[in-house]
Amino acid sequence: MGASSFSILSVNVGLPKVIGVAGGEPVLSGIAKHPVCGAQVMVRTAAIDGDGQADLENHGGADKAVYVYPAVHWSWWESEHRLPCRPATFGENLTLENGDERDVAIGDRFRWGEVLLEISQPRMPCFKLAMHARSDVPHVMTVSGRCGWYMRVITEGEAPVPRSALIRVAPGEGPSVRDSFVTVVSSQPDPATLHRIHETPALSAAWRRAVARKIAALAG
Repeated sequence: MGASSFSILSVNVGLPKVIGVAGGEPVLSGIAKHPVCGAQVMVRTAAIDGDGQADLENHGGADKAVYVYPAVHWSWWESEHRLPCRPATFGENLTLENGDERDVAIGDRFRWGEVLLEISQPRMPCFKLAMHARSDVPHVMTVSGRCGWYMRVITEGEAPVPRSALIRVAPGEGPSVRDSFVTVVSSQPDPATLHRIHETPALSAAWRRAVARKIAALAG
């Protein structure tokens, strides 16, 4: 499926800070990230060193330790929606030069320096992305399927920052990230694809619950 390796354009991290106000209360988030300038980073089970999340119930955790977004989408965002793009525009940890959601599958494993990563789920956009990027971005991301994906850390270690890449070392058993995302957000999902997603061993617990709800709704 697609290329065997994906070049990393930028490695981005950020700690929680106030990004806006909702209901009269400040909103904390780690979505506002900046590129790492050093030669390498330490990647741990919970996150890349220097990265963090404010809402650990809905963000971060072992299944969502590293968020990846493809820079190949930038020209579309800029031309179709006039959204200026740069590394971490979408709050991602890894900005890829090549490849997109069609080229990777749930369960794919990648080597990044000493680190072994596994794709666990697509990204479901939330209101914090609207605060960080622009109010319409979550909706546009959802309808376009340009969502990026989360990865869990199977093996911790040091990873290179400049001139680095994700090297696919094992294919996943699930559908592509795009098919998984489009199926789950669809009002009329394909039952066979739903069941295939649900049965994928590497699927995150949160997405397994979401898929189970869709399957139950279809069953009536």
